[in-house]
Amino acid sequence: MRKVYTFIIAMSIAFATQAQFNFPVEVTPTWGDSLERTSVLLPPSPLKFQVLFIGGHDKVQTTATYGNGAGEAVAKQWHDFIGFTPDNNSSDLGWVSVNHEMIVQNDSIGDGGGMTVFKIARDPNTDTLVIVSQTLTDGRSGNFFNVDFANTVGETGMNCGGITSSADGRIWTAEEWFRTSNSSIDDRDTSDFIIGADGTDPGIAVAQGKTVKKYENYNWMVEIDPMEAVAVRKQYNWGRQGFEGGCVLPDNQTVYLGEDGTPGWFSKFVATTPGDFTSGTLYVYKHDDPNKWVQIDNTNWNNMLNYKDAAVAANATMFNRIEWVTYAPSGKVYFTETGRDNPGSRWRDEAASGALYNPNTLARATAQSTSPDSSDYVDYYGRVWVYDPITDTAWVHIEGGPDLADGTTAANYPNIHLTNPDGLNTLTVNGKTFLLICEDLNGSSYGRVPAEEGGQRTCELYLLDESIANPTYNDLVRISATPFGAEITGAIGLPDGKSILVNSQHPSSTDNQFPYNNSLTYAITGWDQAVSSLTNPSFEGQGFQIYPNPTSRELLFNEVSDVAVYTVEGKRIRVFRGVNKVDVSDLESGVYLVMNQNGQSKKLVVE
Repeated sequence: MRKVYTFIIAMSIAFATQAQFNFPVEVTPTWGDSLERTSVLLPPSPLKFQVLFIGGHDKVQTTATYGNGAGEAVAKQWHDFIGFTPDNNSSDLGWVSVNHEMIVQNDSIGDGGGMTVFKIARDPNTDTLVIVSQTLTDGRSGNFFNVDFANTVGETGMNCGGITSSADGRIWTAEEWFRTSNSSIDDRDTSDFIIGADGTDPGIAVAQGKTVKKYENYNWMVEIDPMEAVAVRKQYNWGRQGFEGGCVLPDNQTVYLGEDGTPGWFSKFVATTPGDFTSGTLYVYKHDDPNKWVQIDNTNWNNMLNYKDAAVAANATMFNRIEWVTYAPSGKVYFTETGRDNPGSRWRDEAASGALYNPNTLARATAQSTSPDSSDYVDYYGRVWVYDPITDTAWVHIEGGPDLADGTTAANYPNIHLTNPDGLNTLTVNGKTFLLICEDLNGSSYGRVPAEEGGQRTCELYLLDESIANPTYNDLVRISATPFGAEITGAIGLPDGKSILVNSQHPSSTDNQFPYNNSLTYAITGWDQAVSSLTNPSFEGQGFQIYPNPTSRELLFNEVSDVAVYTVEGKRIRVFRGVNKVDVSDLESGVYLVMNQNGQSKKLVVE
């Protein structure tokens, strides 16, 4: 049976003693039929893996909904965004918010998508995470809580990306399910929706008391209160879009927003008063404008309901599916443009009406000897952009790829690649920041992800040192991968720099064993101990070299090699195949000999 597998940096163990794995320790999967999948493949130390939340299995505490009493229900699946809100008033770490990117009817949880929240703390003895039981002010008590949308802001749908404020941990969920009519909603109730009815107050003047069609109450950013598991308001003054991601800057006033569409718009909201997002000014990015940003009148309700029309009228810059947006401590804003195979027909009309192709799209079209509105224009792999708020400039940080011919077999899949970057966040350890880049599952043609036996596919999570100004594929570090059939989403570093949280979304229910046949949220802990392995080694001399020496945990080589480790008495105790990094933390302190396949050797001191 094929099962989930997880790859992590610093992963080194003597797999030669476990012949059934035949797994290279250099965090490089062997694609194809020959690799037996394990439920979880883990390093011995210092990183630790644990499952925190299992969709379709764990129970969530619910409010009274649709006339049904409060109680308990099985959690929804399709985990996507992960938000984190620090607890500054206790020794607990804080609250985790998990999106469900799905549309289902549910009498207890609420129709559409939704969110689950839970609280975590750190076990002082193991450094791993524990779920904290809570009792909310509405009387609900337990470990996991359904966020109430139905009784507060109306249903929600396809909760995909979102926002964790870098200022204070406030959370917004993105409604990506863009509908164009009530008939397109599979819902028990498609009647008109009155914003602010039944005592609810959106706190946003442009929307108060407006009557909208039911479908028009989808596709907003929606603020929630994770501490009480309840939706607060839909952000009607940020415009109705196919939202995916966004970020709030430390000034608690500036918000950058991305839309998962072709065209997708890069937008900015500046609050009138820091911390109060019910009032402020909305802009859309226009790369050739002297100010780079053109104001969209968000006091005009028609502009908010039909944001695309307003953006086109402003001759805004078009992107090919902006997904997540994140702020880094360096002051820069990063966003993913995940790409779409043949976008030409999707933004042709907007371009004809005055919207602009971004410079990278134009350059790519020229290189392809076509135009962006042509059916011949392709954008299979996507990319990561960086925007500098100080200089008001944006450029491509790293392109996806490399380009491969259609029909590339799993056995010939490249070791280093980046496919349709989607989820994007940061991990900061001891003052050093890394980007966490999740792959989307857009398809396996043209080598986007390896197509394995039975047509199953998998996505991977990469870590990239943010300080590298012009990164290439070789700077990417693969740190995790999903079960068969799943996307990897939601990766976020916790503020203490010790753990990252990750989602595995919609894995195959038949090719993976429990719990990995369900969407799940998991943690990888120990980054404060492992971060040294992510820095560039300093090799000296010619020929076969090792670094560092002495070492207590990890040993790096200056070239990929087959190596063996011997005691000073000449007894061979370890063998590694095709690696440039191994873990020696299980060896006793002492002196050893490391020899490569060419007979070159180095003395090694293990502390």
